[in-house]
Formats: sequence, structure tokens, C-alpha cells
Amino acid sequence: MNVTDFINLPVYTNKGTYVGEVRNVLIDIEERCIAKLILTETNKELVEDGMDVAVPYRWVSAVGDIIILSYFPERVEIPREEEVEEEEGGKK
Repeated sequence: MNVTDFINLPVYTNKGTYVGEVRNVLIDIEERCIAKLILTETNKELVEDGMDVAVPYRWVSAVGDIIILSYFPERVEIPREEEVEEEEGGKK
């Protein structure tokens, strides 16, 4: 399978819930492997505002006509500014 074969494949959780569609593939040049899949048109029930998300390739359990993930969070939300400040120790 070529890396370009991943583009536009639908992605599902291992429970059959649609996550999104592969828009791009990030390659780890040093390791010569796929690092992440960038998903677009994501399921708004899983991803806030249906934004694009990067999924680590290690979460992929099967690839064929569709991609099945072995793991995906229950909900992906956009970090709020206050949360980002707390993570950075209150620094801007």
C-alpha cells in the first residue's frame, strides 16, 4: 500500500463510530514510517466543531477500504485559553 492510498479513506472507531476522513499523512523521516494521520470532516459528536485532528498511527488497528482505530478519545475538545495558561504555568 502506498501512502497516497490513505487519502480520503473513512476512519472508524473499533465500535463502528465514524471519526472522519484522512486528509493527509505525516511521515517520520528518521524512522521511515507513518507518524500520524490528519483527519478532516470529523464527527462533531466526537470532535468539537468537527475540526481536523491528528491521530497517532499507533492507534490504527486495520487498514483496507476503511481504517479502524484501536483507540480514540470519547471526546476531543478545543483547549480554552485558561486551560492553556494553566498548562504553561500561567506564562504567556
